[in-house]
Amino acid sequence: MGHSQAEKAESRERILDAAALKIRQCGLDSLSIADLMKAVNLTHGGFYGHFPSRAALIAAALIRAMNLGESLMGERPDTVESFVDRYLSEEHRDSIGTGCAVAALASDVGRLDDREIRELMAGRVEEYFESMARTMGDGPGAEKAAVAAWCTMVGALAISRMFRGSERADEILAYARQSILDLGSRCNPHAEPSPGDNAVKQ
Repeated sequence: MGHSQAEKAESRERILDAAALKIRQCGLDSLSIADLMKAVNLTHGGFYGHFPSRAALIAAALIRAMNLGESLMGERPDTVESFVDRYLSEEHRDSIGTGCAVAALASDVGRLDDREIRELMAGRVEEYFESMARTMGDGPGAEKAAVAAWCTMVGALAISRMFRGSERADEILAYARQSILDLGSRCNPHAEPSPGDNAVKQ
């Protein structure tokens, strides 16, 4: 790769990383080309050397945001408990700009008329459902339980963020965690009970 091509590729990466951070922090409507290019010390006019349109940038930034959020979660866990502990953690809740793009952007993406962008996220979420179903043992009801678990996790994370700084925020995560562990136990009744299975009794 020539020097100029390498610089162009590096600039595109900076744009995507900044855009992925911005949309998770502030939503899709917050993405201004002028402000974004200024933030990465590039000219406004140079944007079109990287992306043909704002819609193309949003699609690419959404993919980057989902990839980065997955990296934060690490490799697919062996148990429902280990994944839920990571996803419904205080650290993840408070990392709005670097956490799960689905929790940060599902409402924004769902409102879009752009079917292609909606399908980008929907396709990735289907993969999450499948992965969770496998983790739950692929037994009877695992697919339905996996969908319910993901919906519970995303909703709990989003709502908990509204209560940041209060005891209720932590309670929401704890209640959601226990609900999902109960789902997992019903799908795989022969699994070892986790130490936290009876932690929430309210």
